[in-house]
Parts: sequence; C-alpha cells; structure tokens
Amino acid sequence: MSDEPVVRTEVSENGIVTVTWNRPDRKNGLNKAMVDQAIDALEAVWANDACRVVVLTGAGSSFCSGMDLSEPIEPDEMTFMRRVGHLCTLIHDLPLPVITKVRGGAIGYGANLALCGDLVVAGESAVFGEIFAERGLSIDGGGSWLVPRLVGLGRAKEIMLLASRVSGSEAGEMGLVNRCVSDEELDAFVDDWAVRLADGPRRALSVIKKQLNASFERSFADAIEAEAVGQALAFRSKESREGARAFFGKRTPDFRSC
Repeated sequence: MSDEPVVRTEVSENGIVTVTWNRPDRKNGLNKAMVDQAIDALEAVWANDACRVVVLTGAGSSFCSGMDLSEPIEPDEMTFMRRVGHLCTLIHDLPLPVITKVRGGAIGYGANLALCGDLVVAGESAVFGEIFAERGLSIDGGGSWLVPRLVGLGRAKEIMLLASRVSGSEAGEMGLVNRCVSDEELDAFVDDWAVRLADGPRRALSVIKKQLNASFERSFADAIEAEAVGQALAFRSKESREGARAFFGKRTPDFRSC
C-alpha cells in the first residue's frame, strides 16, 4: 500500500491552507481514512493562528465522487455517518473563510461536501450530482440544510427528488455556487480570492462568517443584537484601529500587522 496520505495539507507562508482529497485513482471517493485525516487536518488548522483561509480541492480529475461503497462502512453506519457529519460541521463552523475549488465530479456526499464551503468556485467541467434517490439513499453531507438555502426550497426538491446532475455553469446560474469559470482560469481565480481573504481582517471575517451562518435561525431583533455585540468588540480591536489608520492615510490596511 502507498504511504501517500489520502488527505494532503499544505500551508503557505501567507497563511493559505490547501487541503486536498488525495485518492485520485478512486476519484477521491470517501473512506474512513480520508474522513479521519480530514478531521485531523481541519482541527489542526483551527488551532493554528497562522492560518488565515482554507482552500478545499481534489487531486486529479474529480473533486470527490462521494462515499467509496467498495469499502466496508466501519465500525457501523450510524457511527460512520456521525463522523462524516462532524467533518462537514468543522468546515461550516471553522472560524476562517473556506473556499472550495471544484473540478470534475462532486457526486453524492462529494457535492454537499463542496457546498459546505463559504465560497464555492466551480470549473466548467464540474458536475454536482445529488444522486442519493437514484441509489435508494437519503441525503447526507448537510445537503438538506445547504441546498434549500442556496437555491430555494422548490428548486432543492427538484434537484434532490429527481437525483439531478447539475453542471458547473448551471450551478453558477442558479446560485448553487458562487462562480463558474473555465477550468483553465480556476486555479488563478481561487488563488486571487484566497490571497484577498488571507490579507483581510482575520478576526472580523470570523465574526462575519458566524453571523451569516446563523442568519436563517435568528429573528431580526436577535440579528441586530448580535451585530451590536460584534461591532462593539470590533471597534476596540487592533484590526479596526488599523483599518481607520489606513483609511485616513489613504493606503491599503495591513491587517497582518494586527
């Protein structure tokens, strides 16, 4: 067996973390080892203040082909699915922006794994396959929560009940993903967003992400109160002071100095 990890993690000098599903021979089909290594990688990112943004992607021609059903589900279905759900929750709750970069197939669990990112950029070769019903399965990977919020309940039912395969361009048009670009432009486009986020105010971006994630569960009054608390703390932060100095000095803020 190869000693190559099934999840690769690279951290650049500017705090961009690239997490790559690394089973290209299986189109990055998910198995227990991949789940365990991905959770370990993201927990390490969470604990590392030098990390500023995460990019999730797949090695080879596919993002993730979903569960690798050629391998046994260990130790049992419920334990495994809760572990898989924990991976999605880590991505959703991570106090850093997460970009998913999707080439080729993002099928079943792989589709919803991609949609867990805060910003989803698809190449024209991308296919988001919500094929659960076709396999006699229910939804996983947070899809029952994510897809209705992205495209509306009616369109979500159409996609899920008819086991649809949505192309990258279709996903961009309906708002399932943030952008669809050509495969040739994909790396450069994601790199640009990653650098912009890495250079941004780390603490403020974390608070913004948390507030937006909670927006559908809060009343307007609760959102206003959460914003008041967040902004009151932000006004006292080094990031806010640097932003003000940069504004009055007519220069680009250096949030890394904070």
